[in-house]
Amino acid sequence: MSGADGYLLAVIAAMTVATFFTRAAPFLVLGRYMEHPLVRHLGRYLPPAVMLLLVVYAVRDVEPLAPPFGLYHLAAIAVTALCHLRWRNALVSIAAGTAVFMVLTRLAPLG
Repeated sequence: MSGADGYLLAVIAAMTVATFFTRAAPFLVLGRYMEHPLVRHLGRYLPPAVMLLLVVYAVRDVEPLAPPFGLYHLAAIAVTALCHLRWRNALVSIAAGTAVFMVLTRLAPLG
């Protein structure tokens, strides 16, 4: 193994530790406060609020008067909502909506 390979492995290891720590830190630090009313409130309302912000961000540049009139976005949002209403699984819902959007933007003739 050359020096560059060792450096690359060290960088990857450092990034892995940093990523793991940033994901685990809230649970380690706030573990004893999980029943606090503020933490419960944030846990209940913050994920849907973040999802709403992501949807608004995704449709911010849609031009409703120019083809494809935002139809791809609307179809993807509808599929995501219907999947979530049916299965209540965020991962499945987001994956289905993303797949529909990608297929429509790549294959449909309106774009």
